[in-house]
Amino acid sequence: MRLRALLDTDALGLRLLGGEDELDRTVRGVMTTDLRDPSRYLSGGELVLTGLAWRRDAGDSEPFVRLLAQAGVAALAAGEAELGDVPEDLVVACARHRLPLFAVHESVAFATITEHVVRQVSGERAGDLAAVVDRHRRMMTAGPAGGGPDVVLDLLGSDLDLRAWVLSPTGRPIAGPKVGGPQLPPETRAKLAAEHLSATRTGRRGPHRLLLESTTYSLFPIRSSGGSPQGSRDVRETLLSDWLLAVEADAGDWPEERLDLLYGVTQLIAVERDRRDAARTVRRRLAQEVLELVQTGAAPAEIAARLRVAAPVLLPGLGAAPHWQVVVARVEWQDSTVNDGQAAQSLLEEILVDPLATGPEPSDRIAVAHTGDEAIALVPLPAVSAEHDGSEHGVLADTLLASIRDPLASGLDDDGRVTLGVSAAVHSAEGLRGALEEARHARRVAAARTGRVCAAGHQELASHVLLLPFVPDDVRRAFTARLLDPLRDYDRRHRAELTPTLEAFLDCDGSWTRCASRLHLHVNTLRYRVGRIEQLTGRDLSRLEDKLDFLLALRMS
Repeated sequence: MRLRALLDTDALGLRLLGGEDELDRTVRGVMTTDLRDPSRYLSGGELVLTGLAWRRDAGDSEPFVRLLAQAGVAALAAGEAELGDVPEDLVVACARHRLPLFAVHESVAFATITEHVVRQVSGERAGDLAAVVDRHRRMMTAGPAGGGPDVVLDLLGSDLDLRAWVLSPTGRPIAGPKVGGPQLPPETRAKLAAEHLSATRTGRRGPHRLLLESTTYSLFPIRSSGGSPQGSRDVRETLLSDWLLAVEADAGDWPEERLDLLYGVTQLIAVERDRRDAARTVRRRLAQEVLELVQTGAAPAEIAARLRVAAPVLLPGLGAAPHWQVVVARVEWQDSTVNDGQAAQSLLEEILVDPLATGPEPSDRIAVAHTGDEAIALVPLPAVSAEHDGSEHGVLADTLLASIRDPLASGLDDDGRVTLGVSAAVHSAEGLRGALEEARHARRVAAARTGRVCAAGHQELASHVLLLPFVPDDVRRAFTARLLDPLRDYDRRHRAELTPTLEAFLDCDGSWTRCASRLHLHVNTLRYRVGRIEQLTGRDLSRLEDKLDFLLALRMS
């Protein structure tokens, strides 16, 4: 389509500010951005929509427009909703680089322009593909006819013979085809999410392709259709919350028409994501209010009253006050001005979902607030029934860690880290302050460990494991060296197995018969090895104190 056709469409609310001689340019797509340098996401021919959040002063317009012109975009459209009239310095910069400039009336949403361009461009390039996009658009609209992203993916399968899935940053299935064969296995989803995060983190242009067991997948990012309201300048702000579209096909040799269609589909699915984010506003506000009451030492009765308000919103139809659990998360980037608390908030909203659940709706049961550089989730749990002892009820740190560690570690690359702490379940307002402190302390335990993604639960706060991460490194090295180096040296010289024998002996609580059975040794052979350990270290493994010292040394080594 031509720029002139956009200007002639009254419903789009476009007003030409410059570039009248360039209105015959062809529009190949549309992109919404508030990045200071969006060039890595541009391929040429786009209508770029911006809310001008990137502009701090008049000097910012020239480099921004120069980058767009070098990328070969068709035109720039600036919204008037935030700043009012488009700044004169932007008009001058666009004139200098012969880049057509439109003003978008404050009453017109960028999503309206995006849908119009996607529909028209697809229609001009290929009528059959345009029909698919139009059907997608209708299905994604609110109301009885809407079907959500699942319907969009079903249409991709039925009309274009493409199997596709929408995944969260950790590989949780948001949507997938209901017909056409089995769903993606968990390990495949995790690998796809990891590749997407790694590629996005390092600035590689999509679609990203990955070969898994003779099947090629193409990965398309799903970005907010309305742009970044905070004027995001760093991909790390949304890296851990953005969805992705995984298509079972190799997009490397696709024609531009089909690539344009898939990018159009991601924009339509982004409408669902925006709708989900808007729906979380109330839950975020509730979580923030409860958090402020807890941290300021409000009376339990006041906190309980707020919880009674929150319960029906988070667990509609429950009929009784639930138990509550607190999860604390921190996302840390080196050399970054990213709002880490906000990034952690988005991450918790994505991962605190039943691993067996699909779609965006289950995440509506979580209330997450952020304060400073940490996010705090208030997780409602149905009251523990009589058959539960509470030990396996609610969010478990190990389960949470296992579901997110591999994909997130790739996305964090070399300069990011995620740490999580999980409290025990509490059933009253009186226990909520303690749960918050418990979760924060567990997170500090996780932070003292090595690894890009770490988590700790309340169970570890009642164990010696709690103390180990806080032992200074020099003390740790000296302590373990005194106890274990003689055994390791002996094992190296004599090809013996004293260290594994010690570990097995302690793990069997000092039982000779159980340890001998585990190691497939005669008891006399085991007694000889233990005697050698005692001789080399000067310790007595029949004494509790010496057993404990060995156990701590092994745990810290």
